[in-house]
Amino acid sequence: MTSNTRVVVIGAGLAGVTLARRLGELGTPALAVGEEEHRPYNRVLLAEVLAGRYSPEVIGLPAPAGLLRDRVTGIDRDGRTVHCADGSRIAYDTLVLATGSNPVLPPLRGLFTAGRELPEGVHAFRTMDDCLGLSKAVRPGVRAVVIGGGLLGVSAARALAVRGAQVVLAQQSERLMERQLDPAASKLVHRHLTGLGVEVHTECRVRDVRCTGGAVRSVEMADGYALDADLVVLACGVRPRVGLARDAGLAVHQGVLVDDELRTSDPHIRAIGDCAQHDGTLYGLAAPALEQAEVLAEQLAGDPGARYTGTRSLTRLTLTGPDRPGLPATPGGPGGPGPHSPLDLAAFGETEARPGDDVVQLADATRGTYRKVVVRGDRLVGGVLVGELGTVGALARAWEGAEPLPSDGGPLLHLLTHDGGS
Repeated sequence: MTSNTRVVVIGAGLAGVTLARRLGELGTPALAVGEEEHRPYNRVLLAEVLAGRYSPEVIGLPAPAGLLRDRVTGIDRDGRTVHCADGSRIAYDTLVLATGSNPVLPPLRGLFTAGRELPEGVHAFRTMDDCLGLSKAVRPGVRAVVIGGGLLGVSAARALAVRGAQVVLAQQSERLMERQLDPAASKLVHRHLTGLGVEVHTECRVRDVRCTGGAVRSVEMADGYALDADLVVLACGVRPRVGLARDAGLAVHQGVLVDDELRTSDPHIRAIGDCAQHDGTLYGLAAPALEQAEVLAEQLAGDPGARYTGTRSLTRLTLTGPDRPGLPATPGGPGGPGPHSPLDLAAFGETEARPGDDVVQLADATRGTYRKVVVRGDRLVGGVLVGELGTVGALARAWEGAEPLPSDGGPLLHLLTHDGGS
């Protein structure tokens, strides 16, 4: 079977369905092809599903008018068709790769069984199926080891602890969320997790997964120390899915290389989201994916001036407390919010100062809040906030605008404190 569609989007994640839906609104029908059986969903909120805060339906995305559930197996650039696993072919005028990324599976001894299957109890944490599998396996008292202390690992550890698991978080680098947060903010996240009962180990490398009867029983650290484990969560980062692009002969480095028009080395093929590498950058975040989808939708719908010039994106994460019956919030005491209280994080731009930069920091140890901005010359170049985020919108707007700051510094302090905070 061969059908004709002007725009075909491979991928039904946040980037793909946003593009297809926006194109429909602009009068340019598109067909999105996604291989997951579940309705499109917001991957950013999977940890909330794992924590039991949201049902899978709550994080669903509005589906575009054209959505096909199938797996694309190849691209015929000469014939401008894509081949699907069910044997069908779909013709395109413009093809958009929104294939996303795969979880990085670390090279640990014992990680894979015959057939490259993960042992029972070992889970990646990237898809809805991963999330539902973990939700089914977690129960009060279960021993869980989370490998990786980035944004995803912190979210997973928090969610498992909320569900009553005994959680150990193993982070290879010297602090948590080192890509997003500075040391002081990272320390607050560390304190929040330990207050919840999570045992956090930094500068700790896992080398071995030990199994009995095909099921995980423990993990071994590089120093020989072993941790008993009923569950192991792999949160070691993601890698762009570029197999289709590479097999089709497109230019690929870490991701699929695209220009300011989000065009690949083939003028009839574009790429957006996690799989796209623009100006040497892999973003791997929701905000850039949405911005790329919007720019490309405008361009494909007839605005030749639409360009993507890079994202000045804001990373924002809320580590929420349980608000379900039977799991009341724990009141905060001295030293900050209680472990079941929400912990809000936001980071934008450059959070580490260079020599000659000015840094403004405000911290309140009692309330567990921290605010820091970095000023280079007369411009705000980045910041990080933990706790109360009443000022984040104003700060982010000042940063995004890249306008000179007044020389007396008063407005900057006002941006940091106008909500009545520290």
